Amino acid sequence: MSAMDHPTSALAALNDKELEVLRLLAAGHTVKSIAASLNRSEGSINERLRDARRKTGIGSSRELARLLDAQKFWDRNIDLPAPVSSTEEALRPAPAGRIRSKGTIAMLVTLSLASAGLAMMVADPALEPAPAAAVHAAAAGPAPLAGRWALDVQRIPAEERPQRVTISFRVSPDRKWTSVVEMVGSDGTASRAESTAALDGVPVPITGNMGFIDTVALRQPAPGTLVMTLGKAGVPVSTRVYTAAKDGKAMTETIVWAGTSLPKLETTYFNRID
Repeated sequence: MSAMDHPTSALAALNDKELEVLRLLAAGHTVKSIAASLNRSEGSINERLRDARRKTGIGSSRELARLLDAQKFWDRNIDLPAPVSSTEEALRPAPAGRIRSKGTIAMLVTLSLASAGLAMMVADPALEPAPAAAVHAAAAGPAPLAGRWALDVQRIPAEERPQRVTISFRVSPDRKWTSVVEMVGSDGTASRAESTAALDGVPVPITGNMGFIDTVALRQPAPGTLVMTLGKAGVPVSTRVYTAAKDGKAMTETIVWAGTSLPKLETTYFNRID
């Protein structure tokens, strides 16, 4: 069975009206412009979005819209490698596309660095784990990203703004990274995801209640940069590049969603908590 044969279960519960609003949101509309286009009130549109978030367990309307938009890619007749059957096997990165909403799990390198690194993923969708020497070199250095970070929600448009998102990174003595993401959506829904992985690009399971992802794979091209690939049921969902500022007080997350032929980079901003 190919990757396209795997439906996105989170979307299956949505009705036609909810899908209609989400498609318009994914196309760049705001709640106000959607309401005008459909001749509905903004309250009615927000209600549809709330129902969609409740049904799927995804705390951000924009995140859900982008997941729907990415699903169109997998529904096309494109020759993609078959998904692996176990989260212990290698997650195959997809051609880089748009990724996850600015409010969700939330996760800058300069555009040139991000574009170059992600273009390599496009060129090689079955990327092999990094050589042991390279992994050891990255792991042995300092860990500027270690600590707890809070999303700067004021930089996010009001219609997709969560109440709170935090990310924490811990590095164990054996140089494995534990990542914990906690989010409270705009409607007060709380979600959490936790994983512990080596920097070898091999996917590991994610625990928690973020239903749109179940595996994560990590690489570290530089001490202050972490590349995270998220997947669901053997299908890539997004790739995120975390970069710590030189002063260690800020972190950027460059996001690329699987599903389009050319990368469209999005950036969210975090401040160090501790």
